[in-house]
Amino acid sequence: MFRGLHLALSSRVQPILARSRTIFHSNIHTNTNPNINTQARNKTKTNMAGETFVLKEYNNVPVTTQGLEKDQLTNWPPFKNWISTLSHSLSLQSQPSHPFHNNPYHLKDVTIESYSLFRGKSIGFAKLNANVSTADGNSSLPGIIFLRGPAVAMLVVLIPDDVQPTSADALDEAYVLLTVQPRIPTGSLGFVELPAGMLDGDSNFAGVAAREIKEELGMVIKQTELTCLTDKVGEIRQARDAKKDAGTGKPDATKDENIPFAMFPSAGGCDEYIKIFSHERRVPRSTLQEWEGKYGGLRDEGEMITLKVVPLEDLWLEGAMDSKALAAVALYRKVKQWEKQQSK
Repeated sequence: MFRGLHLALSSRVQPILARSRTIFHSNIHTNTNPNINTQARNKTKTNMAGETFVLKEYNNVPVTTQGLEKDQLTNWPPFKNWISTLSHSLSLQSQPSHPFHNNPYHLKDVTIESYSLFRGKSIGFAKLNANVSTADGNSSLPGIIFLRGPAVAMLVVLIPDDVQPTSADALDEAYVLLTVQPRIPTGSLGFVELPAGMLDGDSNFAGVAAREIKEELGMVIKQTELTCLTDKVGEIRQARDAKKDAGTGKPDATKDENIPFAMFPSAGGCDEYIKIFSHERRVPRSTLQEWEGKYGGLRDEGEMITLKVVPLEDLWLEGAMDSKALAAVALYRKVKQWEKQQSK
């Protein structure tokens, strides 16, 4: 009955991008930032001389950048988190159980090839090349990286209030909120995906998720009413791995890495990871009907986003091209199944 239901949705990301300014450098002549159209609203600079500084806290790794101050880069959360995480992972190679112990890799230098400034001052995105290779230089690892930092995605499950909470069919009657918006990197003007938002330096994942839900969906949700599915699965896996390691007596040094337990949509080229939250809300069927056809949001600011309500059972079909949606439905179902087994 509610298949294809559309509502207007506002976005936190698009207004930021609309006001951003991208700067390019001598060895970058095209826009490598998939989120910003530079033709009309960004200024381009080329042939800028590179400057090099060293990071003493990271074995004096030299960093070459063009136009960025050292503090500006090292205080940017995505860069700070990336280099500290990588450095810790590289240090674990000293353990005999590490697969690269006999011929370890080292971070030898970093080159910032391009970057984008939000509101003209804070770094929004950056493209860099990290030289990670063995001491003899005979083996190296791919190190071209698009840095943008973490994000959150929200699986908002709506259950009609005339369905009994204990009913086995409760989730069969549930609906999920999806966004439909232009995603120029994909070539689409109507890409279907889960609601999501960038952290923009905020470390409170649950707080950002709650804020996004309020501003985009018009729902006021307490942080305590959100379930972080990725964290939950991480806890379950950690407990399982502890039992396995105790049984085999074969430790794996890579398990001591400080990688956040989240969904990495493009681990081969981007640092972005997404924490997936879920929220269940019981609503009258009449409310769902009232939502149909309503529009809102700040479209005059480029927020060309609408909301689509689909049955939970159809999420794997409706969101088939969105990694967030596919990960969310899989984790949501499996966590429900695990909790049911634990209650027996």
